[in-house]
Amino acid sequence: MGAPSDRPAGDQPAGAAPDLAGLQRRLAEFAAARNWQPYHTPKNLVAALSVEASELVEIFQWLTPEESARVMHDPDTAQRVTDEVADVLAYLLQLCEVLGIDPLAALSAKIDRNERRFPV
Repeated sequence: MGAPSDRPAGDQPAGAAPDLAGLQRRLAEFAAARNWQPYHTPKNLVAALSVEASELVEIFQWLTPEESARVMHDPDTAQRVTDEVADVLAYLLQLCEVLGIDPLAALSAKIDRNERRFPV
């Protein structure tokens, strides 16, 4: 493997966690390769995000609190949860890209506001 500067954007060394910008780039390239950009409007992305979040809710809908805490113990259910979390994150990242929102900066600013709003 070459030096970090020799790697295409978004590529990671084996075992390294993917970076947010690289994931957003991969999602954009995936959509562009399929000519999906005209459909990736803020309205459509928010709707898709809602659908995927609902699919995640569906997995937990009738579980007791105790069962929900053990959801990752069953390999099939764990895979479903993992896939739905990925779908939710993918649409959220695409929405942020389209709207020009830095999701990490937005989250950090929101935590700052909540710390001031809800002091210990």
